[in-house]
Amino acid sequence: MTRPKQDESKFKSFMKENVLTMATVIGVFAGGLVGFIIKNSTGEWTKREIMYISFPGEIFLRMLKCLIVPLLVSSITSAIGGLDLSMSSKIATRAITYYFVTTLSAVILGICLVTTIRPGQGAKIVETRTETIDKASKVLTPDTLMDLVRNMFTDNIIQSTMFQHRTEIFENTSISPALPMEEWDFKSAQREGSNVLGLVMFSVILGTTIGRMREKGQLLQDFFTTLSEAMMTITSWVIWISPLGVAFLIAAKIIEMESIAATIQSLGWYFITVMIGLFLHGFGTIAVIFFLGTRRLPYRYIAKLSQVLATAFGTGSSSATMPLTIKCLDNMGIDPRVTRFVIPVGATINMDGTALYEAVAALFIAQYREMSYSFGTIVAVSITATAASIGAAGIPQAGLVTMVMVLDTVGLEPKDVSLIIAVDWLLDRFRTTINVMCDALGTILVNHLSKNDLASVDRLNAEPHELLELGANGHEMKE
Repeated sequence: MTRPKQDESKFKSFMKENVLTMATVIGVFAGGLVGFIIKNSTGEWTKREIMYISFPGEIFLRMLKCLIVPLLVSSITSAIGGLDLSMSSKIATRAITYYFVTTLSAVILGICLVTTIRPGQGAKIVETRTETIDKASKVLTPDTLMDLVRNMFTDNIIQSTMFQHRTEIFENTSISPALPMEEWDFKSAQREGSNVLGLVMFSVILGTTIGRMREKGQLLQDFFTTLSEAMMTITSWVIWISPLGVAFLIAAKIIEMESIAATIQSLGWYFITVMIGLFLHGFGTIAVIFFLGTRRLPYRYIAKLSQVLATAFGTGSSSATMPLTIKCLDNMGIDPRVTRFVIPVGATINMDGTALYEAVAALFIAQYREMSYSFGTIVAVSITATAASIGAAGIPQAGLVTMVMVLDTVGLEPKDVSLIIAVDWLLDRFRTTINVMCDALGTILVNHLSKNDLASVDRLNAEPHELLELGANGHEMKE
């Protein structure tokens, strides 16, 4: 009789721990199923009617986005302030090395697939125009790269919580004949949306300064640590809305699609190529890198990230998913100092899925336009796609704007973005999921590589009675 009771107790414990994860995953599938049923069984829906359906999901997304700025600043500042300069630099070096290797691997994998499968040959595409494409068309690659650096070194930290710098170019219509875009007039402008790069840079510098101040900076350190914990408490409340939120977001998106069958027919091979690339990178390349660093396969960790990945798919935003990712990794026992530094930085600069997608998209469009490209062009696409992915904001469909940089490298018109717009929203969900998964696994990897260093820092800063506890628990720190 004892064994059945134990099994029942384990089952109840499992259900209690994973009920939210299962509910979120069910929400994703339920939203997709409901969206397909509604779309196929009713007439065309108006924009307002779709807005009504997406309203619960929009509220969920707004609540998550509200947490981004205070959580990002407090997490990075408290994490770096709690370490000495040498330790924080080691963690930063490991994280950035991981991000660089995985991003470059994603780009190379994407290029290999698109040059092998050649999805652009024989494709028949109905071109569409949107306001997003028109705005993306009016940018230059040098301006985009310089704006990236300008946003890193913000001139107003308060303004950076709401706006980011952008160089806008406009044609002087009084001059005839028309001038090339490089000779258009330009002006500095502020675009809506948090300047995450600037906030990250400021938080890193502030955390480093607080760490160097030691006792004098303890009051500030306690403030940011408490603020970070408060944001995580709010996150734990918001998480319970995620199953409902992602269900409505996905249902609304599917209803919004014009023709699912026509889209798949015209862009089927492009869609398949990107999906193969994302799957191979997420469960192949990253898995190999993770295994080499930890001597463990990552799949059980990926299973524990199910709720985070489902939320990333539903929202299409790595930044909005950041609070949930941190909360999940905390529950998995990852050192908070590593989590609160690596995840915000990763959500800002590490976009593996976006890098792969932009490399594939650029060469797909070149194939469709029957434009020949050399090995040098492929190398240039690799470099530009990597840079463009860093500059892409962690928001839905931000890659469309940075795609212009990559198209310019191949010598294609910015308006060619319209060729892939029909499936971009769906691919955006998948590549965001891979981005978030890569960030989370990177954090686990960096935590593994930094365990001995973190333990030594703990011993240096610990009181005598704490050293006894560290010695007693030392076996728990070793994997």
